[in-house]
Amino acid sequence: MEEINQVLQYFPIEIYLQITKLIEENKEIADNIQEIRIRTNKPVALKIDNSNRILRHKVTQEETLRIFEKICEGSIYSYKKQICEGFITIKGGHRIGITGNVAMENDKVININYISSLNFRIARQKLECSNEILKYIINIENNNIYNTLIVSPPGCGKTTILRDIVRKVSNGIKEINFRGRTVGLVDERGEIAAMYKGIPQNDVGIRTDVIDNISKDKGMHMLVRSMSPEIISCDEIGSYEDIQAINYAMCSGVKGIFTAHGGNIEDINLNNDLSELLKNNMLERIIFLDTIKKGMTSKVYGLDIKNKEYKIL
Repeated sequence: MEEINQVLQYFPIEIYLQITKLIEENKEIADNIQEIRIRTNKPVALKIDNSNRILRHKVTQEETLRIFEKICEGSIYSYKKQICEGFITIKGGHRIGITGNVAMENDKVININYISSLNFRIARQKLECSNEILKYIINIENNNIYNTLIVSPPGCGKTTILRDIVRKVSNGIKEINFRGRTVGLVDERGEIAAMYKGIPQNDVGIRTDVIDNISKDKGMHMLVRSMSPEIISCDEIGSYEDIQAINYAMCSGVKGIFTAHGGNIEDINLNNDLSELLKNNMLERIIFLDTIKKGMTSKVYGLDIKNKEYKIL
């Protein structure tokens, strides 16, 4: 309930009352609202689990602007950099996607005018959701981790699981005598730590240093050079620049935990850049998430160093 209350304060009274009425009728809804979409001249839409609920209230252009100004704390200019990225992160780690009339200059977004849609994505941290997967990642023998890639199609919980893995690896795991490690986290889109004015809104561990609002490749280089991480982590790798940065980190003696989109090992091999990690045997674990059972694995590959090939564990 706390998460949804953090978001509701940004809405005009009419929208606020309709959503709170819905929650009063069914209190479980409060913990299951994933998105609240505001579209000018359209009714408010809520994504609840895997279904949608359309409210009666039709949003006016004035209301959209009022909500947007409140998100920006009355100073749209100070949020211009985030606006140009297409989203703003608010207190609590909730991320608001933005669409409208995009102003471009030299192939770069310099502003978004006439805001037409806002998508409030409710941030919820699921502690201990990585327990099933961690047993494949932790290397007990040397109190470290295996270089790991976690793979699934969009919407299967990669980011949520990665966040919990970082938290546990950073804090340490007393039950298996795993001592916490220093983690460098590149949070390009603010979805993992959900930084708000320099403070992580999500628990990513006591030994974790976060750099956000920067490309993954640049962030990895900066962390390795400046923060001496033992482990580096980021979400949704896949570009040539990402792979080169990972290679740089691993050749510097840093371990890595990453995620990527895909459904099977063939999908990874079809990506010319990602496949380099496999060809060069840089990954020690490739974990595919179950698309139905959240937090569970469907298939896990381990690197057979002797034969230089990946085998199902």
